[in-house]
Amino acid sequence: MLRITNYIKKSLTPDLESFKKTGSGGLLIWNITSACNLKCEHCYSFSVAGEKANITPELILSTVKSLKKANIKAVILSGGEPLMSPYLFDIAKILKNEGFATHLSTNGTMIKQKDLGNIKSLFNYVGISLDGNEKTHDSFRQKRGAFNASLNTLRLLRDNGINVGLRISLTRHNYKDIDFIFELAKKEKIKKVYISHLVYAGRGSKLTDMNKRLHKEVSLSIIKKAFEFVEQGVPIDIVTGNNEPDAVLLLNRFKQLYPEFYENIHSNILKWGGNQSGKRIINIDYSGFVKPDPFFDYNAGNIKDRDFLDIINGDKLFSELRQTPRKLKGRCAKCNYLEVCNGGSRARAYAVYGDYFQEDPACFM
Repeated sequence: MLRITNYIKKSLTPDLESFKKTGSGGLLIWNITSACNLKCEHCYSFSVAGEKANITPELILSTVKSLKKANIKAVILSGGEPLMSPYLFDIAKILKNEGFATHLSTNGTMIKQKDLGNIKSLFNYVGISLDGNEKTHDSFRQKRGAFNASLNTLRLLRDNGINVGLRISLTRHNYKDIDFIFELAKKEKIKKVYISHLVYAGRGSKLTDMNKRLHKEVSLSIIKKAFEFVEQGVPIDIVTGNNEPDAVLLLNRFKQLYPEFYENIHSNILKWGGNQSGKRIINIDYSGFVKPDPFFDYNAGNIKDRDFLDIINGDKLFSELRQTPRKLKGRCAKCNYLEVCNGGSRARAYAVYGDYFQEDPACFM
């Protein structure tokens, strides 16, 4: 993920204490349940109601030592819908007690007043999905009233002092709602907006992506909004995911506006390293299978059978993904921006070409 606002601020004020250390350690995305109360059009895991595959606290306990040895610092608990797991808070408590930063990724329709104590004490951050205005969101989530339920939960968490942000999955069908999401975040005093670009996985593989010209225009508008917020002092962090070529647009825009600080941001972006699937980002699904990220149609092994560290260190694909630079094909092989984006989404490449090392088909550079 590209923390756009953070890198703008960090590069303009390089000696600022709060920006001294970012991006250290790994992030684990753990899908702790296959069940979901919604049936979202862009779901990468085909989650539906009635599924019962759940990760148990016992499995978490047996894995935490290996996670630490792998330098995992933060864990996102996702699903399905994690609130449908009977073990959610037990799992979060184990991870919290073991020193991990814990994040909750939820559709926001199931959190109740009675859950606030656990959420406040056990999670550093809660991300709630809103994919546009009420009509757009309810259509994507295939449930009338989903927008209002999620918005009410967003307000409930905010008003109870819980660190909460907005998440939007960006597609050809809702890109026009981006400005609505930014204005909603300003109005509701929400401090983070995370924009996840479409990856062709699960039900999301059936959606039509934006053409490259439009995709570039939309990404540039997001970059410009981040600069606007920084310049106006609007306290909203803008982050994008699954579209590392955004970093090239960020560099170019920064150079236009602040050429005297360009070397700062260029250095910071190179340290960030572009796509980190299989390196600083790893996924464990609701069955215990280990993947480079949640969108991969691939697993390296199961933590029920093998040690997590042995799985990621002994797998050929993980090893190849960790090479710098990655040995990629197509346009990526000769691209001048490879050191910036690290080739973008490998899961998208596989979805289109059947090869994890082909070019990212959505790249607009």
